[in-house]
Order: sequence, then C-alpha cells, then structure tokens
Amino acid sequence: MSNPFTFLDHLVAIEAKISELETLGEKSGVDMASELASLREKYAVESRRTFSTLTPWQRVQLSRHPLRPQASDYIDLCLDDFVPLAGDRLFGDDQAIITGMGRLDGTGVMIVGQQKGKDVHERKRCNFGMPHPEGYRKAMAKMNLAERFGIPVICLVNTPGAFPGIEAEERGQSIAIAENIRDMAMLRVPVIIVIIGEGGSGGALGIGVGDRVLILENSYLSVITPEGCAAILWKDGKKSDLAAEQLGLTGEVLKSHGIVDEIIPEPAGGAHRQPEVMARDLKAALSRHLGELQAMEVDEMLERRYRRLRAIGQYLEPST
Repeated sequence: MSNPFTFLDHLVAIEAKISELETLGEKSGVDMASELASLREKYAVESRRTFSTLTPWQRVQLSRHPLRPQASDYIDLCLDDFVPLAGDRLFGDDQAIITGMGRLDGTGVMIVGQQKGKDVHERKRCNFGMPHPEGYRKAMAKMNLAERFGIPVICLVNTPGAFPGIEAEERGQSIAIAENIRDMAMLRVPVIIVIIGEGGSGGALGIGVGDRVLILENSYLSVITPEGCAAILWKDGKKSDLAAEQLGLTGEVLKSHGIVDEIIPEPAGGAHRQPEVMARDLKAALSRHLGELQAMEVDEMLERRYRRLRAIGQYLEPST
C-alpha cells in the first residue's frame, strides 16, 4: 500500500503484517489461515473506522493521492469505443484536458476530463492538471460539437486550479473560464459533472457547470486550496487543516448547500486501492443520472439547470 500520509500508517502496518504472514506461509508450508483471517478482519474494522472519521484536510490529502484514478483511468474502465479529440482550433492542444467521444452502456457521450499525469513526464505535459485557456476553449468546442449532434456531456473534474502563469493570462485565461461557465449553462444536452479528485476554484468551474454535480467521497470542491486560504488568512500555510475545516469543501457540506447532488462512496481504503470497483460504481451513477436527464424535455432541463444554479449560495442581511 503506497502511503504518503501518516494518518494511514496503522493500516499500512497491518497490511505489511498480512503480506509477511502470507510469504512465510508459502515458504514454510505452515498453515497461517487463522492468523491471516484475524488480521484481515482487524484491517477491515480499522479501515472502516479510519475512513469514517477522516477530517476535511485528510480528505483533501487523499484527493491528491499519487495513485488515485484519473480521468484517463475512468475513460478506459467506463467507456467503450473511446475516440479522443484534440485542439482548440485557435492555439494548440492542452493535454491537461482530455476530450473525446465514447459509449457509456451503449449511449454515446462526450467526455471532458482534467488530467494531472501519472509520471514525471506526463505530469509535465499535463502541467500537473492546471489547464491553460486553450484547454478550456478545447473543452467548450467539443461540448458545442456534442450539442450539435444531441450527445450528452460528462465532465470529470480534477485540478488544483487553472494555470496562473503570465502566458495563460496573456491568452485570456479568465475570459475562457467565464465564457465556459456562460455557455455550459445554456447547452441543450444533458451535462453531468463529476469531481473525481481536486476541485480547485475557477479551474474546476471552467468545466463544472451542469445539470447534476456528483462528487467522490474523498474529493473536494473549493474556491481556494486550504494552503492558499491559510496563507492569506493566517499568513501560515501550516494551518491548512484549520482552513479545510472552515472552507466547507467536503461532499457532506457541499450537498447540504445544494452545490452537489450526490456523494459516491469510495471502496475500502479509498479509490486508489480499488480503481475497478470505483469505476464500476461511478459508471452506475452516471448511467442512472443520464437516464433521468434524457427523459426530460430540453426546455424543462434547462429551466431546472437555471434554477439550480441560481439557488446556490447563502447570505445574511444585517438587521437595522
């Protein structure tokens, strides 16, 4: 078990012991069945306890796990006949955003997914999941293509934020994101958003407007990263755990405010432990929501989307 986080150390220790006993049993021929069963039960109990009591900051850390499934993994595991589409027809092809068409349980869909990369070379090509404006323009161009042919859109969000570099600003980063938010709100096809990892600020919103928003259990959506929030509010990036608590970025809080519609549970140990199981559950949720949306009249769907977006946010008026 790959473990970059100390709060999972006790689970790693149990798993290491299980592996040790399995190896010893194979080499010595001694029956270790009873001891292994006891350790596996202990692991199951500890795993349920640990993951049911995770803090918001710990969920943020899990959303960044280096082995967590990315958009390319869900495309491979959930879709048939995927055909990638590239380029924004203006500047270039931003590999931080994958676009293409495939079939979900026989239904044609347009997929737009943010990709961080899995090794150092891919991460560099994908700019660590931080899209440039050409990435957002590519995404919107493909969504417009889907609308032209009446094909539903599925967006997989996983970014720490849009790239904030000078070249991105020169090419219209804020304009690209703002235009995507506007145009996605008016797409005349079903649009489903899934936050599969990090949902960082405008970087997530650039492909994050739709009829349904789903979030994996150990993912987050926030206007800023906990580290950035801590640096601004307390001038101390080490207070990220406190910032995560205050930001209300986990699925439970987001759902209570109507920002997300469903929290998809992750397998024991997190999505990175059982990516096939996570993909199966995600596929089932997507098929269910897609069926519900396709049963609606287009005008009704757009009206509901508009009301849903307008209802997000709460404020207090000062008493006089």
